[in-house]
Amino acid sequence: MSMADDVRLMVGRNVKRLRLAAGLTQAALAERMGVDRAYVSGLELGQRNPTILTLWHITKALGVTLKTFFDEEKPRRRVSREKN
Repeated sequence: MSMADDVRLMVGRNVKRLRLAAGLTQAALAERMGVDRAYVSGLELGQRNPTILTLWHITKALGVTLKTFFDEEKPRRRVSREKN
């Protein structure tokens, strides 16, 4: 997998994560962005290579900053409790 593929997949994960956190469907996000629902689906699947302008539209539609958009969610570590 190339670095470009990795970036597209990261963008897709973040679009989906932030869309779900905002309680939006793909269709609702698409409407806010002025694009087709299939385009949002392609973004989320890492099949699209969005321009910086498209990324700006995504962040405005989701109400987040570009910085927040590119913050990768870190996997949460499970804390085990030992019995005494």
